[in-house]
Amino acid sequence: TNVSEQFQMTKTTVTFGEIMLRLAPPGFERFLQTPQFVATFGGGEANVAVALASFGLPAAYVTVLPDKHPIADAAIAELRRAGVDTSKIVRGKGRVGIYYLEAGANQRASKVVYDRGQSAIALAKPGDIDWDRVFQDAGWFHITGITPAISGSAADLALESVRRAREKGLTVSCDLNYRKNLWKWGKPAVEVMRELVKYVDVVIANEEDVQMTLGIQAEVDVEAGSLDSAQYQKLTGKVLDEYPNLKAIAITLRESKSASHNGWSACLNDRQVFLVSRHYDITHIVDRVGGGDSFAGGLIYGFLELPTHQEALEFAVAASCLKHSVPGDFNRITVDEVNALLKSGGSGRVQR
Repeated sequence: TNVSEQFQMTKTTVTFGEIMLRLAPPGFERFLQTPQFVATFGGGEANVAVALASFGLPAAYVTVLPDKHPIADAAIAELRRAGVDTSKIVRGKGRVGIYYLEAGANQRASKVVYDRGQSAIALAKPGDIDWDRVFQDAGWFHITGITPAISGSAADLALESVRRAREKGLTVSCDLNYRKNLWKWGKPAVEVMRELVKYVDVVIANEEDVQMTLGIQAEVDVEAGSLDSAQYQKLTGKVLDEYPNLKAIAITLRESKSASHNGWSACLNDRQVFLVSRHYDITHIVDRVGGGDSFAGGLIYGFLELPTHQEALEFAVAASCLKHSVPGDFNRITVDEVNALLKSGGSGRVQR
């Protein structure tokens, strides 16, 4: 089939969550060390939509943003520039959420400060989004554990979204993404996420996410520096046993040697086999925010476009490895660039 036919065959992937204004000091400065911020946009689910669009797949993003608001308009324009379908975005009341990011370096950790109270998505509730319209021509739906953490009504809306996606026969993926600074509205993460995961086909997580959102304990030593794949096989097996609806679970494995130096790999259990990816040593991190989202985007791409789950896993890990070299939340990396890394093993030699 030629490319245009192939493109028509691939149904749209819809992602749902909050896009925020991201304010970061220039370079590796501390907050307001000099009186300026670099303003970009970001948010887990928007990052996944942008990654998929960069890989050439049809991607649509749905959120609730304030009406007649120039910053909200700018966020939508930025998504459109990245090739994401923004026609399903709902305008309502509230404000644009903000997050401040201070990029860490070497032994100084990165810092995130959220300012998301009373944002348009925090005020949104079930019934505010027309899921029939959103899911028209869609084949895959992606959500994260961040949206339900924002407010009680956002959690209800997130639950409504996965129920409706499941009714319509979409494949549903969820990145568990535990954010301790957000789960403040009343219910603990475990109570909400254990219910939500019942409507999911593919879970993406790290070991902390699994413990904090599903209450399933991992016998893994995150600080050990090297990873014991037998323990991850056991952990993923436990999750699959508890949720018979799940078709697969992928776990990203980040070894934090310093803020600038991480080991990066992942594993996948699809009930048939337990797969482990190749390992990347990332020594000069430019921006790790959005690394997990680019993994999720790569995995969705791999499941839709590549012949085997091992290839899908390798593609996702390579794509997210490259994201660590790109400033901003969005992964502006192409399929060819990911394949070049998979072929070369990552020497980073100039391509001329």
